[in-house]
Amino acid sequence: MPKSVAIVTGASQGIGRATAIRLARDFSSVVLAARDRPNLEKTADAVKAAGAEPLVLDIDLAEVTAANSVVDRTLKAFGRIDALLNIAGAVPQIDLFEMTDAQWDGGLALKFHGARRLTMAAWPALKESKGAVVLMSGNSAQFPKAPYAAVGTINAAIVALAKAFSDRGIADGVQVNSVLPGPVMTGRRRSYLAHWAPLHNMAVEEATAKFPQDAGIARYGEPEEIAELMAFLVSPGARWMTGSTLRMDGGEVKSI
Repeated sequence: MPKSVAIVTGASQGIGRATAIRLARDFSSVVLAARDRPNLEKTADAVKAAGAEPLVLDIDLAEVTAANSVVDRTLKAFGRIDALLNIAGAVPQIDLFEMTDAQWDGGLALKFHGARRLTMAAWPALKESKGAVVLMSGNSAQFPKAPYAAVGTINAAIVALAKAFSDRGIADGVQVNSVLPGPVMTGRRRSYLAHWAPLHNMAVEEATAKFPQDAGIARYGEPEEIAELMAFLVSPGARWMTGSTLRMDGGEVKSI
């Protein structure tokens, strides 16, 4: 396998973990960045088993200095960066009139500013390698609602940020796209359902079945399905695709 390096944030669980493992088939090295070291180590074992060399970076990307640290340590270990997949960031699902300034700032700090700073820090190396960037948003970017205002607002900002980076990338040879997943069955979603169900006098199993029905979809997505889309976007076959926003949601969004 030719020498190539991908950085995946949020790699300790869910879509980030699935993406890191999937990219191990295409990249010689995969850098795993997240806050949960024990789970990162498990991802690293899976990446190694899939054929790539992992580098574990337990780091909080909400911190201002974290982005430069990730890039510096990646370049020290491998000497290049070919792909950056910004997946980290969970935004609290709280009503518009109940969100505090601190909760807004917390959602922005990791998902938006973390991705923005890391993309900027990695840009010189990506420009040199003619690499690719993916920023993960969510389909709520296209229909923000009061009960989860921060999720939709920050996801919409991520899409706009990706579009701005892609415009710069045309001249610099860096490909940038964003992805809008729909309801995906991750550990975080299971925790949310376990919390939500008793508040609505439901069993967890009933609540789990109700969500896809209410969303008008056949089933939840799986992290591995989103990972396949992520892998395509940083593959040679997608090189002419830049500035695009790709939705993968099982048909939840009904508009054209």
